[in-house]
Amino acid sequence: MFANIILQVQEGAAAAVQTASQVVQTEKTMNIIDLTIKGGWIMIVLGILSIVAVYIFVDRYIALNKATKEDKGFINNIKTFIHKGDLEGARSLTKSNNTPIGRMLDKGLSRIGRPLNDINQAVENVGKLEVARLENGVSLVGTIAGLGPSLGFLGTVTGMVKAFFDMAAAGNNIDIQILSSGIYEAMVTTVGGLIVGIICNFLYSILVSKINKIVFLLEARTMEFMDLLHEPA
Repeated sequence: MFANIILQVQEGAAAAVQTASQVVQTEKTMNIIDLTIKGGWIMIVLGILSIVAVYIFVDRYIALNKATKEDKGFINNIKTFIHKGDLEGARSLTKSNNTPIGRMLDKGLSRIGRPLNDINQAVENVGKLEVARLENGVSLVGTIAGLGPSLGFLGTVTGMVKAFFDMAAAGNNIDIQILSSGIYEAMVTTVGGLIVGIICNFLYSILVSKINKIVFLLEARTMEFMDLLHEPA
């Protein structure tokens, strides 16, 4: 009798282990690809938008990093050429410096001889053009950051509509699988939209921060250049 009890306990334990193994195997089959497919067409749209946002971020991040790189001796060399009266040498230096600061100062040097207000205005105009060029596409990342959660909410609504429509069509033959299909779409798109929105908002903040840094740098160099022109000869 005692042996039978032990045998039953062993059989129960084996059954429990087998059941747990089946559960683990079932859980392993549910991966990100399966969840994405369950989300329907909205997940495809979110995927495309996220790829566009990441591409713009990488492109602008590289461009902004190049724009913020500055030769510490560049401005000092410009001052040296101006103090010597060698404008051609100064312009040759600015033309070889392929940065927003170099192009901005080159425009200022080309206007020397005109009123200082005209020079200042020309330099500021070039600075605005450089900033606008660097900002190209950044606003789209911000738009995607706001659009992601909205698309996710749209998927939630369409998923619930699908679930209730399938339930109504099934009549008395309502199956839990019918309900779960629509709920899957609703929940997955919500999560996908939030993830896209959070990531894109983070990327957008990084780009805006770097642009603000460049604007500050350009303004500082403009003031330094104008102060140099105000110095007595």
